[in-house]
Amino acid sequence: MEYNVYTEMALVEAILFMESEPRDENTLARIAGISRDVLEVSLEKLAEKYEVEHSGLSLAHISGGWALIVKKDCWDYLKEHYGKKENRLSRAALETLTLVAYSQPITRAEIEAIRGVYSADTMIRLLLERSLIREVGKKDVPGKPIQYGTTKEFLKY
Repeated sequence: MEYNVYTEMALVEAILFMESEPRDENTLARIAGISRDVLEVSLEKLAEKYEVEHSGLSLAHISGGWALIVKKDCWDYLKEHYGKKENRLSRAALETLTLVAYSQPITRAEIEAIRGVYSADTMIRLLLERSLIREVGKKDVPGKPIQYGTTKEFLKY
């Protein structure tokens, strides 16, 4: 198969369609078997294609990677059927999530001290289940408490 800018662009477009998560330039270039320079030209051409065509998709740079996403005007019509159920977070969960986002990496004890609560276990468990936070390591102090940070899902949300 002879490659040119349009077949390479089509290959990158197909990869973005197949991937469920945003992918960075190095990963996209490796999967496509093309150089970073060729990838950048392909991404530029794809962005132009989706801007001028009457398409329901758009090329977006999200969470440090590239992804095909539904354009906002289309999403407004489709979100009821395809969107995740918009389970709102409680005030306590939002406070906890805000602390993690602002102070990461942060331990459970630090969250409890800042919030002035006896236990933040329930809020941490809820945020972990919703993939908004994750364990990012252990603090180098006695007891080695788990430290939490935000996820790509948090950035998308």
